Amino acid sequence: MPTPSAVPPRVLTVAGSDSGGGAGIQADLKTMLALGVHGMSVLTAVTAQNSLGVQGAWELPAEAVRAQYRSVVDDIGVSAVKTGMLSSALLVETVAALLAGTDAPAVVDPVGVSKHGDPLLAEEALDSVRTKLLPVATVATPNLDEVAQLTGITVTDEAGMRRAAAALLGYGPRWVVVKGGHLPGDPVDLLTNGTEDHWLRAPRHDNRHTHGTGCTLASAIACGLAIGQDVPTAVRAAKDYVTGAIAAGFPLGSGIGPVDHGWRLRDGR
Repeated sequence: MPTPSAVPPRVLTVAGSDSGGGAGIQADLKTMLALGVHGMSVLTAVTAQNSLGVQGAWELPAEAVRAQYRSVVDDIGVSAVKTGMLSSALLVETVAALLAGTDAPAVVDPVGVSKHGDPLLAEEALDSVRTKLLPVATVATPNLDEVAQLTGITVTDEAGMRRAAAALLGYGPRWVVVKGGHLPGDPVDLLTNGTEDHWLRAPRHDNRHTHGTGCTLASAIACGLAIGQDVPTAVRAAKDYVTGAIAAGFPLGSGIGPVDHGWRLRDGR
């Protein structure tokens, strides 16, 4: 009889489903498997989604989200939590309350729009993100569109990234990653807690198949925190993983394909 293995770190994703498999819950669980942790999920919404965009989205009731979360956390426990698509103020506030009562680091990806520009967060939920969700985040990971939604700051350069990060830290997260991949030139992200600044740079790969980058980065950060890394170490490792996944992104359907979550397995690493 085989000897039971030690229990790996456990990471819980609270997010929506992407039926095309490139982002959302599917991307999160693939990332967690690739990085050696046990992934678990709380589904917040179902989307009809493919390489061309989001054709439909259906939010789950708050009681269903709460029941899934309690079922996992109360029995299995968690080493870290990652949040993604929370489409309404009620869901944002429900999940924020659950995170506040959980003794584990939380990575909040304040998903506002899809890769294709489809809205995934109701306008009236923005205040709940600012006042309820961001204050319980260990790390928040907005892209520049989400920065503009939350702070009103339109970022066009690195100085703007620093101003945006300061505004976001004012809402209460311990750390913020302002993702600058939409700026021209090589992609740069700013990780800061208001005292330490870490500029994370990587080469830009000529590959349009980048669906799922935000979900993947946030999940990879959660994996690093779950195995005991500090925040700067976890974010740097996540950035390296996502950069490789972008380089290996592949065409799928007739639109934008996904990053390759299993690139290290295929790369022999």
